[in-house]
Amino acid sequence: MIPVNELARGFRLYQDEYEQKALEVLRSGWYVLGKEMTAFEEEFAQKLGSGCYCAGVDNGLDAIWLGLQAAQIGEGDEVIVQANGYIATMLGVMNCGATPVFVEPDEYFQLDAARIEAAVTDRTKAVLVTHLYGQATRMDPIIKICEKHDLQLFEDCAQSHFAAYRGTNTGLFGKASFFSFYPTKNLGGFGDGGAVVSTDPDLIDRVKILRNYGSDRRYHNIAVGYNMRLDELQAGLLRIRLSHMDELIANRRHIANRYLKEIYNPKITLPAVAEGCDHTWYQFIVRADDQTAFMAHMKDKDVATDISWQVPPYLQPCMREKFGFSEGDFPVTEDICAHIVTLPMMEYMSEEEIGHVTDAVNSYEG
Repeated sequence: MIPVNELARGFRLYQDEYEQKALEVLRSGWYVLGKEMTAFEEEFAQKLGSGCYCAGVDNGLDAIWLGLQAAQIGEGDEVIVQANGYIATMLGVMNCGATPVFVEPDEYFQLDAARIEAAVTDRTKAVLVTHLYGQATRMDPIIKICEKHDLQLFEDCAQSHFAAYRGTNTGLFGKASFFSFYPTKNLGGFGDGGAVVSTDPDLIDRVKILRNYGSDRRYHNIAVGYNMRLDELQAGLLRIRLSHMDELIANRRHIANRYLKEIYNPKITLPAVAEGCDHTWYQFIVRADDQTAFMAHMKDKDVATDISWQVPPYLQPCMREKFGFSEGDFPVTEDICAHIVTLPMMEYMSEEEIGHVTDAVNSYEG
């Protein structure tokens, strides 16, 4: 069975480097707030683009929470999000005391700029864009809307490491951006991890205070903070992976290009890439006429598939109970969730495996 993703493949690609770094960190005797995290923050920011700063935190959800709080998003505020995003984005908003306001996606699965203004109220303070599945969102119209209504712009880049819009990497368009380094991500660690990135050094300083008990120096606490730090071992291992990101993204693009060229089944709709938008293929998402039948067919052909995600976040029990959402509220999102299927996409696939997947897709008859 060809898996959707097999994390051990990524480890084996650079096994010696990972093991050497792990031993280096373990033998150092310093495991929290040390030189590995500082080096990773600097290297990650430098690779993203000039003039930005980074604060490593414990996971992507907390990156959203800390970043929004540092930007003074809080109780009574509304933050516009896309309805088909992952629930962590909404939870980050809610953890700040703010309310997520849902907007439908466009044909590229990204936030539909044409629908944003209808969702703006006198309580709207920000737009939080999620660059979904590895593709950059078309940012120009969203930036104009934020400027028109005096809204802060934030980016959820948990799935879009080093995807660019018109030559600028995602994460560099708004007040702050939020990254996850969960093991499945293109820049993934060997446990949880995340980061807040901003061109505003004061905001990053506030995040660094909040992530460490509200402390600006040892035993001096100036804010009600949290324990949300990126540890030294994860930071060190992420530095190794970061050094190979160009190669890793190129591998994914090679797989995606073969899928796009070789899959021709009329019952399967391939993903489209918007003009000016890079795609780093965190996931390769197709639409099937019959989601259940197609996934069963692929399983019979020894190809694993997945759904990212079958139940929209606003229909999860915690959202239904709090906000009173129901089926039919966002029909575009619900149609997407009823038809999308994730094909295998990982750090390394042999040419034979790629061909096996494309043959399996093409043999589906519905």
